[in-house]
Amino acid sequence: MKIYENETYYVEIEKSEIPWLKIFPHIKYKELSECDTKTRTMLLDAMLLIETKMIEYYNPKKVNIAMFGNYLPHLHIHVMARFEEDSYFPEPMWGKKQREANLNLPSFEKFIDIIKKSL
Repeated sequence: MKIYENETYYVEIEKSEIPWLKIFPHIKYKELSECDTKTRTMLLDAMLLIETKMIEYYNPKKVNIAMFGNYLPHLHIHVMARFEEDSYFPEPMWGKKQREANLNLPSFEKFIDIIKKSL
């Protein structure tokens, strides 16, 4: 679900047990190095803002940032708040499940409102 959009990029929610957002440029670049300077700067600024807000709001054990694109060769940036109590920690969210999640997190909807107002 798209939660924010401007002329350069948009932000989507990745449905998950953890707070997880994805940032996509409108132009379907394959790699970050293909972006023009303005686009690259805006994408990285958005990534850092989301990371900072995740840390402030959720106080995660770690924030994971990924740019794989092996299945979807359209540049996009994953920003994920990780917790020792999530199902996969310390594995990546694509890794082997370690346990059933035991998370009691603040409202994701409130977090999304914070992101929308901040971007």
